Amino acid sequence: MLCGMFIFSAVDTQAKFLTGTMHPVQIIWFRQLGLLSGVIILLGIHGTSLLHTSRARLQIGRGALAIGSALLFVFAIQHVPLADAVAATFVAPFFLTIMGAAVLGEKIGIYRWSAVVVGFIGALIIIRPGLGVIHPAVMLVVIAAAIYSARQVIGRLLADTDKTVTTIAYTAITGSVLISIPLPFVWQWPESSDQLLILSSMAVMAGIGEVLVIKALEVTEAVVIAPIHYTLIIWGTLYGYLIFNELPDRWTITGTIIIISAGLFTVWRGEKKRGT
Repeated sequence: MLCGMFIFSAVDTQAKFLTGTMHPVQIIWFRQLGLLSGVIILLGIHGTSLLHTSRARLQIGRGALAIGSALLFVFAIQHVPLADAVAATFVAPFFLTIMGAAVLGEKIGIYRWSAVVVGFIGALIIIRPGLGVIHPAVMLVVIAAAIYSARQVIGRLLADTDKTVTTIAYTAITGSVLISIPLPFVWQWPESSDQLLILSSMAVMAGIGEVLVIKALEVTEAVVIAPIHYTLIIWGTLYGYLIFNELPDRWTITGTIIIISAGLFTVWRGEKKRGT
């Protein structure tokens, strides 16, 4: 899982680099091609039984949400420093808590609701709305996080009947089909061999990262590996500094610490409740 997060951060970095010369739709298409390749590898291992589902509409809906959140994120990182964008995505667990209560009927106690409030305070510290410190495009990241959370809620509904690998396979296939629809309107051939190399690297790494995360979910409980997701801020900051000479300011760091602390508390409370 840790390797998967490191690789996905590299994929985001390459995507941000490409936004200077290429449309986000085309960037996501190449990234999706890599994810689809990872699923094809899994199909070779598990066979076509991987695609058996009785809830195809939910699977397709989840795939549509996944591609929507990915597109919004890439549109955002054209203008927002990578570390700031990654930090803003960490509001997703709090959206997930709210949606879990509203859609799944999950009972949320005062402690977890408090964590949601604290988490959103951390997000406000990062975004600082009205102060003009961070580009307004950061709100696209917040919307992407909300869409991502909706996708996760659907994933929970599907978990009762479908395997994790089946859900991820449908997400990759659906996303690939949908992102291919607008592609002809924005397509441009790579301008240089370097650009082609980055696109190819991004696709390959996305596929490898997907396989690593799937395998991690197969052998370990999600609650155990969920905190590893927060290592994205480490890699995002590192890549942002090395490639784009970007460093988060003290407010972004403060907000990130608050969000991560509240998020880890939410994970801990959820696991404690399941254990009682």
